[in-house]
Amino acid sequence: MNFRYCFPFILLFALVSISQAQFKIGVKAGLGSYDLGTDSINIQNGSLGNQVKIAVENASYGYHMGLVAQINLGGFIIQPEVVYNSNRVDFKVTDGFSMDRIVSEKYQYLDIPVLFGTKAGPLRLNVGPVGHVFLQNTSGFTDFEGYKEDFKSLTLGFQAGLGIDFWKIFLDIRYEGNLTNFGSHFTFDGNQYQFSERPRRLLASISFVF
Repeated sequence: MNFRYCFPFILLFALVSISQAQFKIGVKAGLGSYDLGTDSINIQNGSLGNQVKIAVENASYGYHMGLVAQINLGGFIIQPEVVYNSNRVDFKVTDGFSMDRIVSEKYQYLDIPVLFGTKAGPLRLNVGPVGHVFLQNTSGFTDFEGYKEDFKSLTLGFQAGLGIDFWKIFLDIRYEGNLTNFGSHFTFDGNQYQFSERPRRLLASISFVF
C-alpha cells in the first residue's frame, strides 16, 4: 500500500493516542551531590609563581527546583523538566611560595532534561538527554591576575534513574553524566585548562503534580 494512503490513518492513530494520554504538570525540588574525583591541573602563571596546582578540595551538595511535566502513553512515559540548579566547588590552590589556600566557585545553570521511560504500577524507569544552560557564576579566581572565565552557553549530558509515583507525589533518584570535562571554563594568561574528568552527579528530588 502506498504510504500517502497510510499517512491519514497513522496521523489519526497518533491524534487518538495523544488525546487519550494522561498529562500531569507540577513543581519539584531536591538535592544533588557532585562527584569530581581527585583531579588537579597545573598552571604556568608568572603572577602566581612558576607553576600553580589547582585541585578539587570539596564539591558541596547543590540544590535544584523547577517545573516537571509527565505524559503517560499507556505505560510509556515522556517527562520533560525545566530546573534551576546551583552548585558550589572548593579548590585548593598550591603555588609553592605561600600557604595553600581555598578558592570557591558557585555555578547556576538551567537544566532541561527530557526523559523517556516505562511505568509498571507506581514504579518508573527513566533515561534521556539533559541540556545545561549557563546562567551565572561567582568565582574567587577573579582576584588572580591573568584569570578569565569562558563558560559554554550550553553543555550536554544524560540522566538515568528510578522513580516512584503515588497520589500526586513523584520521588526520583537519578545518576547524571556529562559530555564536557569539568573546569573547561578556566583560562589563565590566554591558555585554556580543564580537568581530565567529567562531572557526575547523584540527584534526589520530590515533585508535586496537579
